[in-house]
Amino acid sequence: MAQSPLGTPLPAGAAAIPGTLRAYMEEAHASGRTSNLRQAVGIVVPLAVEAQSMHDAGQLLFVHPSSVAADDEGHYHIDPRLAQQPPSLARDKACLAPEERSGQPGNARSTVYAIGAMLYELVTGESVGPGMRRPTDVVPTLPADLEVILSKSLVADPAHRPDDVGALAQAIHHLAPMGSIPPPEADESHLDHDENFEVDVSMSMLPPAGAVPAMEQLGSSPYNMGVQDASSGPESGDSARELLDLKAQLESDPRARYVVVKDGMDHGPFSSVELLQQIANHTFVEDDVLKDNLSQDERAIGQWEQFAPFAEHARLHRDHKKEKAAIEQVVVEEKQATRGKAAVGIGLVGAVLAIGVVWFLTARGTKSDEVAVVGEQSTSVELDGGLAVGKSSRRRGGRRGGGGVVGKSGGFPQLAGGTSCSAAQAAYVEEYNIGEPGKKVKADLTAGAYGAVLNRGSYFGHCGVPSNVTLNICAAVQNGRAVGVTVSTKPRNAGVNRCVSSAVRGLSFPSHPRLDVTRTTFAAQ
Repeated sequence: MAQSPLGTPLPAGAAAIPGTLRAYMEEAHASGRTSNLRQAVGIVVPLAVEAQSMHDAGQLLFVHPSSVAADDEGHYHIDPRLAQQPPSLARDKACLAPEERSGQPGNARSTVYAIGAMLYELVTGESVGPGMRRPTDVVPTLPADLEVILSKSLVADPAHRPDDVGALAQAIHHLAPMGSIPPPEADESHLDHDENFEVDVSMSMLPPAGAVPAMEQLGSSPYNMGVQDASSGPESGDSARELLDLKAQLESDPRARYVVVKDGMDHGPFSSVELLQQIANHTFVEDDVLKDNLSQDERAIGQWEQFAPFAEHARLHRDHKKEKAAIEQVVVEEKQATRGKAAVGIGLVGAVLAIGVVWFLTARGTKSDEVAVVGEQSTSVELDGGLAVGKSSRRRGGRRGGGGVVGKSGGFPQLAGGTSCSAAQAAYVEEYNIGEPGKKVKADLTAGAYGAVLNRGSYFGHCGVPSNVTLNICAAVQNGRAVGVTVSTKPRNAGVNRCVSSAVRGLSFPSHPRLDVTRTTFAAQ
């Protein structure tokens, strides 16, 4: 199963059709390759010429990589049968013009968009859509003329997009004349205007050239707080860097193009950085519907690859605050309940506690799995109006406060959650000795109890983990939920890491106030 250049895997159970351009592109993505400009021109120019001929004959087409197949000599052609079927893969859908996403095949104007989108993916390895970068930002050696052509072909509004596929083929051919045979002569001015329309590149999916990043435009605006840089701690560095990279991509397009539907009302439009601030301030949550006015895509925020990670962090922060308030309330109630107790009552409680401790130690002695020694490093994730990863601290001996520890329950430190597996271990410190010095502390729940939940693998079926990927999961579990999760893949796949991590945090484990750590590996087939 192939993986996306942006980190999004193919849907579970889906695969590219062998022999199609999509299969070729997925193989290149999996090996970290992209087509050079000459190779890309050699593929798309003949496709554009062929599509123009089919449209001239009155045919409507879905032109995307899965509808393009190679012949016996390795030359790509539009498959008439496949070109009548709407695509099912997300990256094929990204190649369709917005007007085709209703399920109807497109005309020549739609094919201009599709040819541009396939050319963009071939040379950059990335898909057209929110957060896309200009080609020269991805591959600096690409010519500026390529960006000019793509800005015209990727205009989202069909009323302002060229409809001359032959003129597009001519212009692309000039980028690398040795890449393909010359297409039929065409008037390239039709890529700018015709008697019926003027091309408006301000509506192109390609970010505007030389745009001032949104964060610089906003200066000291409170919007900055919503997407501030996360400090890179020893355990959370990868996650922080991924968020920073994703944020930087979104900020490359400062246009106000996003509308959120909440409680039956439209809010916006927002630029990407404004939307991130609203998510960080909990104005919008994962279930609210987000619309992109350029691409016409519309789905819940939690289903957008570009915005879901930020919505997840905001949700974890809300959960953190609720748990902290609940623990503080329990502490207050316990203090009030014990105030004024008579000495006889205290003695009775002490006797009951002693019996409980004896039973607890006896029960724990029957377990065979051991908890690893907890280190002395604390890492916390805080999102109070922003996204930030706290700094680590060290102390010698005793308790380390702050970080991920938000209270105690039954004598055990209680973690807030939302951290990596190692950070959860580092934040957890136990302050009591059991048995003789040096005696190992047994785990509270067996590996089998956790394995029954974590080893099934069905909970991340929707993440579409490629079959060639080895998946390692570490979960620090307390009170029946994963308060710290670290997911790694080999080869590395950021999208799968985020998706599986979110799935693990949503699982229900056997509950105990003590912290247990469980690890599992799903090996590549």
